Amino acid sequence: MISSIPQSRTFRGIYAAYVSLFFIYLVVPLVVVAVFAFNDSLFPSLPWKGFTLDWFFNDTEPRLGVFHDRGILKGVGVSLFVAFWVTVLSLFVGTCNAFLFERNSFPFKNVLYVMALLPLVIPGIILGISILVFSNSLVNGVEDLLGWELEFLRPGLVLVILGQFSFITTISTLVISARLRKFDLSLEEAALNLGASKMTAVWTITIPYLKPALVGAGIVAFLMSFENFNTTLMLVASDSPLTITMFDRLREGSTPALNAISLLLMIVSAILAFISILVQREKGVK
Repeated sequence: MISSIPQSRTFRGIYAAYVSLFFIYLVVPLVVVAVFAFNDSLFPSLPWKGFTLDWFFNDTEPRLGVFHDRGILKGVGVSLFVAFWVTVLSLFVGTCNAFLFERNSFPFKNVLYVMALLPLVIPGIILGISILVFSNSLVNGVEDLLGWELEFLRPGLVLVILGQFSFITTISTLVISARLRKFDLSLEEAALNLGASKMTAVWTITIPYLKPALVGAGIVAFLMSFENFNTTLMLVASDSPLTITMFDRLREGSTPALNAISLLLMIVSAILAFISILVQREKGVK
C-alpha cells in the first residue's frame, strides 16, 4: 500500500487484516514446532502432556535429547563443515564476480551475467541431478581413458560442497554487487594518486566498504548451505548433513527431538540475522 495515496478506512482495515493473516500464516507453524519441542510425549502432537526438557538434555532412550544424540550431533558437524567451505568459496568467488561485472566491460558480458544467474531459477532437485550425472560421466570418462579414479567427484561431501556452491555463490554475487555499485571510485583514485598500488587501494578502501555486504552474504550463504535439502539429497553419500539426517529420522517416525533441533536452528538463524542487522546499522551510523 502506498501511504501517499489517500485510502478509505475500509481499504486500510482490509489491508491491515491481510498483513496480519500473512504474518500469522508464517509464524504459527514455527510456534507449533517450538511448543512441541517441550511436550512430555513420545510424539510431537496433541494432546499436551506437560512440560519437559528431555528432548534437549535427556541421555537415555526412548527420550534421547538432541545434545546426546550422536546421529544428530554428527549431522550438525557435517553441516557445519559443508557450510563453512561453501561460505568461504561463495564469498571469494562472489566478490570476484562482483568486481568483474561492475568494473569491467567485455564482449558477451550480459550473456555471462545471465548464465551466472541461472542456478537461482533452476529447481534444487534438478540442479543436484544435473551435477550428479555430469560428475559421474566425467569420472567414468577419465577412468576409461586414463585409468585415473577421481573418487572425490563421486557422491560425498566434496560434491555436496560444489553443488551448494554452484547456486549460493550467485546470491553472494548479487549482494556484493549491489554494495559495490554504490562505491565512489574517486576514493580509490585518490589512494592511487598518493602512491598506493591497485591491490592496496582495493584491500584498504574498497573491501572495508564492502564489509556489510560481505557479512550479510556470508550469513545468507551459511544459512542456505546449512539448511539446504534438495540439492544435497542428490549428492550426499554416507556422511549425511543435518537436513538429510532429519529426513531419515522423519521417515522412521518423528519424535519431539526433531522439534527440539528445529527450534535450535530457528534460534541460531535469528541470532545470525540480528548480527547482520547490527553490522548494517553500525556501518550506516559511521
